[in-house]
Amino acid sequence: MIQVEQTPNPDSLKFLSQKILSKVGTEEFRKTNLSNINIPFVKEILSFAGIELILISDNFLTVKKEKNVSWDSLKPMVISHLNDYLEKNNEPILFSKSENNNPDENETISKIKEVLNTKIRPAVARDGGDIKFKSFSGGVVKVELQGACSGCPSSLMTLKQGVQNLLKHYVKEVNSVEAV
Repeated sequence: MIQVEQTPNPDSLKFLSQKILSKVGTEEFRKTNLSNINIPFVKEILSFAGIELILISDNFLTVKKEKNVSWDSLKPMVISHLNDYLEKNNEPILFSKSENNNPDENETISKIKEVLNTKIRPAVARDGGDIKFKSFSGGVVKVELQGACSGCPSSLMTLKQGVQNLLKHYVKEVNSVEAV
């Protein structure tokens, strides 16, 4: 059974599943990269007219639509497609990842990632989004907001008042946070 939740972004909906959708964490896929995507389920959802991106997490899928498209037609198509996949497949949509962990990562970056993963990502995931660490240099942490957070009207406030304040509190080397 798929449950649907609103997100703070009016152009995104969160589709919750009782089954695991990803065993590799959260991944975002954009229609602009459709030719580079080799996951059939993802390609099919992104081929729906009006869908810009999808974010797949452990037990939810967030879909962001174009502003000029209505959820009235998209929502049932996404639910139907997701139910069909879950009925026919025993594996999650995402079950392997080629990304390597960097053993040379410095202590500050490790602390930043720890705070992002334990204190920030769970809160952002409740709203149907994700936050990915991109870089740290000169006291500035660069992150990428994904899913419902991508283009959300309140994302700048979340970034500055939430993410930046938490990172500055837990990691003294952090001076500011920027979205890329």
